[in-house]
Amino acid sequence: MTDTKQPTETEKRIVQPVDPARRTEIDKQRVPMSARPYRLLALVKQDAVVRVQKEPDDTVMTWPHLLAIEFLAAAVMSVFLLAMGLFINAPLEELANGNVTPAVAKAPWYFLGLQELLAYFHPTVAGVLVPTFVLVGAALIPYVDRGDLQAVRPSQRKTAVMLFTMFCILGLTVTFVGIFFRGPGYTFVIPYVTSPGLHFAL
Repeated sequence: MTDTKQPTETEKRIVQPVDPARRTEIDKQRVPMSARPYRLLALVKQDAVVRVQKEPDDTVMTWPHLLAIEFLAAAVMSVFLLAMGLFINAPLEELANGNVTPAVAKAPWYFLGLQELLAYFHPTVAGVLVPTFVLVGAALIPYVDRGDLQAVRPSQRKTAVMLFTMFCILGLTVTFVGIFFRGPGYTFVIPYVTSPGLHFAL
């Protein structure tokens, strides 16, 4: 029967020195645990620590670039509204009479396009089919023009821009006709030619 000697706790902790001929850079940087005031918690990759601050591209300062443009736009709009108030009479009529119902009343300007369509088409077509076609068509424009999905400039999405521009032009055309070319009784008039002025309301 062979007697096997169990190593003591002191013998287990003995670490043999590294051969000086085989020492690497890591071995040269090692220091005893008793001389280190810290302990190793984790290894972090170098690219996670070193971050390069990237400057934003295609940006301008808020002042004076953005605010100067907004101030100029506000000034132009103020001059335009002042000119409208000086040269165009306000659409004021006599006091409302609950016993008298006007023959035809103009809708608000944002509904005048639909009211103008009612003068040409059946109510089902003008009030249901045309608005549905416009809304669904505008929603489907990005799916129609699938040439370059990463394009960010209008010149690179010509089909979508042309379709959306056509919808806008048609809507603005019928709205402007209802605003400026419809007089009393919703009859077609020409401002300052067949009528004394503009008729914003009936």
